[in-house]
Amino acid sequence: MANPSRSRPAAVSNGVERFAGFDPATLYEAAGQKGMVDPAIQPAWPGARVCGLAVTVECPPGDNLMLHVAVADAPPGVVIVANVGRYLLAGAWGEILTAAAQARGVAGLAIDGAVRDIDAIREAGFPVFSRGRAIGSCTKERCGKVGLPIQFGGTIVRAGDLILGDADGLVVVEQEKLDDVYETAVGRRAREAQIINELRVGRTTMELLGLTDPRARTSPGAK
Repeated sequence: MANPSRSRPAAVSNGVERFAGFDPATLYEAAGQKGMVDPAIQPAWPGARVCGLAVTVECPPGDNLMLHVAVADAPPGVVIVANVGRYLLAGAWGEILTAAAQARGVAGLAIDGAVRDIDAIREAGFPVFSRGRAIGSCTKERCGKVGLPIQFGGTIVRAGDLILGDADGLVVVEQEKLDDVYETAVGRRAREAQIINELRVGRTTMELLGLTDPRARTSPGAK
């Protein structure tokens, strides 16, 4: 079993809070259209939003022991990012782990698998993103991994990468690129605000985005 104390981020720092006001699409574009998580992994309850550095977990299908290990060792402010082999017949996370995570100051969960106890999780206000829901139970016996790179929704996530999600989905930003992505995202947001202001005074997206009407490329009698 990987030592959970290795390769795990410290409490949220490195200016992660500066990303909280962005949406996933803006960061995805700012990162060069990289880091999009499979859109099938969605908020477990309306309004869930998550932003933080990842603690990575890999569990054998149908067993959630390593999620308990990760939560017990988690520093405040991190997001648990877990791959349970896309197993959808058991809820690998529920009310008990939510209470444990909140007591540790964990900022949220993103899991490529199923969860349960959604009403209780929503009432607790704990952000969860999952591939599905299931009332089945998990064993707590088998070894997995904590703090090592994992495959997650079609992308690689490493401990310390940024994960951000809202109603639109999830994006992962590599930790080495956080500063560059932030600066690019700030510029994109300013540009989008400018475009919206110009649209409100009568200009069109065709003008502002430099688009060409395909109907103008050929004339009715062109060969």
